[in-house]
Amino acid sequence: MLDSLLQFFAHGVLDLSWWQIVLYTLVVTHITILSTTIYLHRCQAHRALDLHPAISHLFRFWLWATTGMVTKEWAAIHRKHHAKCETEEDPHSPQTRGLKKVLFQGAELYREEARNEETMKKFGHGTPDDWLERNIYARYNIMGVSLLMVLNVAMFGLVGLSVWAIQMVWIPFWAAGVVNGVGHFFGYRNFNCEDASTNLFPLGLLIGGEELHNNHHTYATSAKFSNKWYEFDIGWMWIRVLSACKLAHVKKIAPTPKLLNGKTAIDLETLQAVLSNRYEVMERYTSTLRRAYRQELAHIKSLGASDKYREFKSGRKWFHKDEAALADKQKQQLPEIFEQSSALRTFYELRRELATIWERSNVSREQLVLQLQAWCQRAEQSGITALQDFAIRLRRYA
Repeated sequence: MLDSLLQFFAHGVLDLSWWQIVLYTLVVTHITILSTTIYLHRCQAHRALDLHPAISHLFRFWLWATTGMVTKEWAAIHRKHHAKCETEEDPHSPQTRGLKKVLFQGAELYREEARNEETMKKFGHGTPDDWLERNIYARYNIMGVSLLMVLNVAMFGLVGLSVWAIQMVWIPFWAAGVVNGVGHFFGYRNFNCEDASTNLFPLGLLIGGEELHNNHHTYATSAKFSNKWYEFDIGWMWIRVLSACKLAHVKKIAPTPKLLNGKTAIDLETLQAVLSNRYEVMERYTSTLRRAYRQELAHIKSLGASDKYREFKSGRKWFHKDEAALADKQKQQLPEIFEQSSALRTFYELRRELATIWERSNVSREQLVLQLQAWCQRAEQSGITALQDFAIRLRRYA
């Protein structure tokens, strides 16, 4: 009897090898990540897709058992994060609370905000409110993870406690910590959206595609997080699988520019296409501006003006940014750059004018069409090949 008991606590009823237990842990944590990104994030918080009731409840049960998270709380806190991003009211912005706090205390920040009744009332609408949610999932949210611990010990013995511990820290660290913390601090940006969100890595494998955080903040209601050809969103891959099985219905993805060859007239259709793809338009213009700045630097270097080259070299890191995002020292350097290069002055002025087109909500669409026409004419008359090519491309939007 004693030997059987020792055998049970040493190996559990399954008696698996170490690599089988590791494989199991990776599989179940991946399912938890998918439940978070597909069900909680893309479906519940942003309504980017609809899920079949069966798969929706499966995700809800799995999250109850592996995380103890309540759907209404998670969705409400995340919606508030988008609505108040990078402000003092943002529940978990590293820009206001510090990277260290969000990275290592992200779960505590969630629990603190979950106690805010105003947040739940204002941002928690449309989430499940059935008998199971009220009487089990939300009421006894600790029961699920407790049962999971017992199950893990039964399957693997005492090592099951380690498996359970990994499952408990997986979402708090990767989702609440890394994505919300590092994803607003370090990484690359495809789009210059209003907040500090970044893409952590172009291959969204480990965190279910949540690595592509800047893409998500730019197109928050898109079910697909990848945007560039070199990016991969494994969460989107599984959504496509669910869609093929009639278990999911995608409602919206980020717009893809449609260009018509030979189109030269700027009309309401052009305006609508430009407004819908404004982040892509500005990202492309920013790339054009960066190339122009590098070319100007190369020209200065070729002239042997080493002092001037050193003076303007730092501008490569910030000249493409919005003026509001520049430091005071950088703003003071702008007139000097403009004095040395009329081309860069034109690039900068046209960038500012292009951005104002979709910021003007108090003018009619007909007036916006005229402004877009005037912008393209000025770009084409600038004598700068890169701007002329950009204007020609802008006319082709449809």
